[in-house]
Amino acid sequence: MRRILLSSIVSVGLLSAAAYKLPEQSIAGTAMSGASVASCDGADCAYYNSANMAFLNNNAQYIEGGFTFIRLPSVEFKGKHYLLGVDIPASGKTKIENIAIPYFHYVSKSYGNVRYGLSVTVPGGLSKRWNTPVQKMLAQEFTLKTVQVNPSVSYKINGNFSIAAGLDIVYSEGKVYSDGTLVGVPLKREMKGDSFDFGYNLALAYHSDNGLNVAATYRSKIKLTEEGKANLYIGGVGRQYDASVAIPLPASFTLALSKRFSDVEVEFDYERTFWSSYKKLDFSYKQTLPVALSAFDEPIDKKWRDTNTFRLGLKYFYSDKLTLMAGYSYDQTPIKNAYLSYELPDSNAHVFSVGFKYKQNSNLTWGVSALYDYKTKRSVNQATMIKGEFSKGGALLITAGAEYRF
Repeated sequence: MRRILLSSIVSVGLLSAAAYKLPEQSIAGTAMSGASVASCDGADCAYYNSANMAFLNNNAQYIEGGFTFIRLPSVEFKGKHYLLGVDIPASGKTKIENIAIPYFHYVSKSYGNVRYGLSVTVPGGLSKRWNTPVQKMLAQEFTLKTVQVNPSVSYKINGNFSIAAGLDIVYSEGKVYSDGTLVGVPLKREMKGDSFDFGYNLALAYHSDNGLNVAATYRSKIKLTEEGKANLYIGGVGRQYDASVAIPLPASFTLALSKRFSDVEVEFDYERTFWSSYKKLDFSYKQTLPVALSAFDEPIDKKWRDTNTFRLGLKYFYSDKLTLMAGYSYDQTPIKNAYLSYELPDSNAHVFSVGFKYKQNSNLTWGVSALYDYKTKRSVNQATMIKGEFSKGGALLITAGAEYRF
């Protein structure tokens, strides 16, 4: 039981930023459900496809900044939980969460065939809180914050083809509380940790003479090396330990196509996320744990699977000033039924989005977009834990921002 508690709490505390990714990092990114890789045409190219920076106006610099407001509705669970040899009632729901996150993108003017970009984003994160006794045993509170700084450089090989590379600098900070005393499990945990970690990204773009754009991007695996303090309690008696864990944020590959037809531009993206790199969860402590706590130090099998995401984005150039956008995506969950738990009750998602941009003048454009993430119901019948159904949840996002070219 102690081993199950620990693996569930910390795997979510350190991985939700990637399992619950936020590809919506601009006005267009939200409006098109993240399908803004081949067709990006502004400062957000620094994030979505840095190779496309090479095809922007050579003498102009681009900036985009704004906020995304996220509302996470309650996730509901109806069913039972296997505990101490019996199935006990475990129905409940999470608290509603409201979060606001900023973003910023910049693209320099051209220096010959070279161009520079910079993005500062919150690429993922989550907050989940349960008040019901069984769920508090695993996830009384979980909050994860991440910030990513992504400098990049592009090189224009010729009038149709460009390549780019960048550095991913990720800061993560997590807080996890759990308390099993209300269900007769005398375990309690309070944990905080943070980490600076690094990866890289690559991109290429091909713009044909007939308006067809092709793009490919790759983000490397990043090993999160979280270090912090863990207060572990048994029967009300606790002690603080220096704890660390290394967990991979998986690599991802995206292939994108876009084509403009008169006043309409269509983009299709395919993304493969290599979650199968997450095989085990293993903790290290500077101090030797007593026998009563030794289960917290045992490696845990996770065995997640690679996932596919399919995105479709549309732009309608209604006039010289107004652009309308819409999108849809289908996103698979990496979590197998055997490893699903209350901290990350994830399921496959259907994502719908709309938005607009308005060109105020030759330099300034502003816009608003909205996205709804619909999570499908998921039934679970684990022999030694959860037996029931998760429903509702998902997310509502509203992005408001402005672009400036000078």
